[in-house]
Amino acid sequence: MTERTFSDLDPTTASVATTVPESAVARSEDAAVRAHQPEHGARNTRVIWLLLAATFVVFLNETIMGVAVPHLVDDLQISVTAAQWLTTAFMLTMAVVIPITGFLLQRFPTKPIFVTAMSLFSAGTLLAALAPGFEVLLGARVVQATGTAIMMPLLMTTLMTVVAPSDRGRFMGRVSIVMSVAPAIGPTISGLILNVLNWRFMFWLVLPIAVAMLIIGARKVETVNEPRKLRIDLFSVVLSAFGFGGLVYGLSLLGGESGGDSGAAATPEWAIGVAMGVGAIGLIAFVWRQLLLQRSDRALLDLRTFRSKNFTISIGMMVVLMATLFGTLIVLPFYLQRVLLLSPLETGLMLLPGGLIMGLLGPTVGRLFDRFGPTPLLIPASIVVSGVLWSLTMVGVDTSVWLVLAAHIVLSIALAFMFTPLFTSALGSVEPRFYSHGSAIVGTLQQVAGAVGTALFISALSAREASAAVAGASELAAQAAGIRAAFLVGAILSIGAIVGALFVRKPADMVEGAGVGH
Repeated sequence: MTERTFSDLDPTTASVATTVPESAVARSEDAAVRAHQPEHGARNTRVIWLLLAATFVVFLNETIMGVAVPHLVDDLQISVTAAQWLTTAFMLTMAVVIPITGFLLQRFPTKPIFVTAMSLFSAGTLLAALAPGFEVLLGARVVQATGTAIMMPLLMTTLMTVVAPSDRGRFMGRVSIVMSVAPAIGPTISGLILNVLNWRFMFWLVLPIAVAMLIIGARKVETVNEPRKLRIDLFSVVLSAFGFGGLVYGLSLLGGESGGDSGAAATPEWAIGVAMGVGAIGLIAFVWRQLLLQRSDRALLDLRTFRSKNFTISIGMMVVLMATLFGTLIVLPFYLQRVLLLSPLETGLMLLPGGLIMGLLGPTVGRLFDRFGPTPLLIPASIVVSGVLWSLTMVGVDTSVWLVLAAHIVLSIALAFMFTPLFTSALGSVEPRFYSHGSAIVGTLQQVAGAVGTALFISALSAREASAAVAGASELAAQAAGIRAAFLVGAILSIGAIVGALFVRKPADMVEGAGVGH
């Protein structure tokens, strides 16, 4: 059998000569060409819009629980630590399931995967609304998270498969609306609901929308991929669960509980160490297993995507930005409520404009990316992100809430000019046959980066607050000192994003209209 190298397909990785079977490459290219043909245009657009709508619903649910913790503690008679498990379990499930989606999206057709994901999410939402106690509610969140974990990789892989390279930025900008607006309005919606109704209505609100998306999708979503008969490697699944699950759990213990209720029992250091150790060993073993399996195209998560320099740099920047964003979204409400003494609803309303602006800018940024590429967008935006984070290292007890609001809006605008170019550059730089694996890697590292950012920010906050209190500072002054230390972590991380922005390039198949589909 004749062979072609990866460098023949992607000039950005010309230095790597990894051979792949010509038949596999031909199948990927033929499928991409057919997907971009004009007669499939209406079908493809319809599928993408349905996936966007469904993904918006499941992402809205992801951030809706944070504001409800005090209500859950009172209603279910549980501790704050137990209530936080409703968020921790959701994040853990996402971290375990997302790596498997790379296999699922190659093995099964688009429609059954969509129906399965939305069915799981809808069933979990119904179970949560009816939950008689904490244990059932926790199980319901796990079921919800299983469906949520499938949706984003499904959306990203489908978009990369059916959208011509010259239009990917514009469509990826629409994905930014989902990723930014849905999480941003989640806390605000839950705050409004909890002002007049109990926590169950957060799920009753989402349920009919989810069921409607399921019914419409079951009728309208068409299969746009070409499934292959593959066998799942169960050992890889186990290693993935221990690796990513252990790492995210350990980080959530390190970050989440240290910033929780002051009356909550502290997690023993040995427990955090064990979780992190299990995660590290599991992750090393998982990577080793994938390197062996990818030689015969049987990897659960194919790591050959990292042979693209552009993919690797873009992913690295996304990890830094996601860690910074998640850390900021944890620390900023803490500052607004504990130091500036705003109510939860006022806090949600303060954070809403930035999230809305970030999402609404997505399509515009996508069009600019299609026209100018990533460099003119990423370099100035990364400098602005860093500038805002450094300015936040100077907040205090007397800082105006309007200055904080302005800083958050400017930060959101700058992030909007970074996320769309990075997502598009990363996934556009891998071979078509690796799109599903690239999407799964992006989703997995988002979860890990979120846990890392939360742990780093909260650990810095807690350590500095404790030292300031020992030194004799008042409670508010000590908390403000902790906030400044947390933002200092983000400011330092942001320097790495500026450096990375200098090296991200437009994917080869988007330059001068080259590539599949043209």
